[in-house]
Amino acid sequence: MNDKKSAIKTGFTEALPLAVAIAAYGLSYGVLATQANISLMGAVAMSLLVFSGSVQMVTVAMLTAGANLTSILFTSVLLNLRNLLYGAALAEGLAPAKKWRWLLSFGVSDEPFVLGSSRFKQYGPDPLYFGIVVGTFYMAWAFSSFIGALIGNQVDPQQWGLDLAFPVTFVALLIPGLQEKPVIATALTAAGLAIGLECVMPGNEFTIIITGVLSPLVGLYVKRRSQDAE
Repeated sequence: MNDKKSAIKTGFTEALPLAVAIAAYGLSYGVLATQANISLMGAVAMSLLVFSGSVQMVTVAMLTAGANLTSILFTSVLLNLRNLLYGAALAEGLAPAKKWRWLLSFGVSDEPFVLGSSRFKQYGPDPLYFGIVVGTFYMAWAFSSFIGALIGNQVDPQQWGLDLAFPVTFVALLIPGLQEKPVIATALTAAGLAIGLECVMPGNEFTIIITGVLSPLVGLYVKRRSQDAE
């Protein structure tokens, strides 16, 4: 019982600071969704059913640019391919929750992966902790999306810096994890690709997809080389 209480308290405490940034990002999404002529119900439903900031932001941008449904779905699938790798890495830590793994898998994304993998590495499998983290993020994202869509055109996210709140916080969260060579190689490759592609093709929605697919491959290559050297 004490272990469960500790997992719940720790999960909420560690998730809360990032949840604030996620809420700011969700507020920005809600406003932009309204400006893209997505209804209040549609914007909130997307947050409840998709629960992916990157996919939802790209969807809003592509709708604004007049993209068709096929290209939006294709881009969304490519953006979320990284979650397959996240799920494989988290599988052992979520293994004890046999009946609930299907539900926990819905929360596999960037932020829960960072907190969850760090927790599992230190304390072993802890699906309850992961569930609390995901639940905290989900509530923050859904509620802030609703507020953002509700206020609509009354707020400019860029003027208030809401669009930067989540990326800046997430970078701060990742920095302590940049210790091993494969992780550093992945981060440097991602930064180089993103900057290079943005210089060559400014504003291209495929930059994040190309970066997200190629960068982990470099990290895996470096990891294999290190293992072979040992």
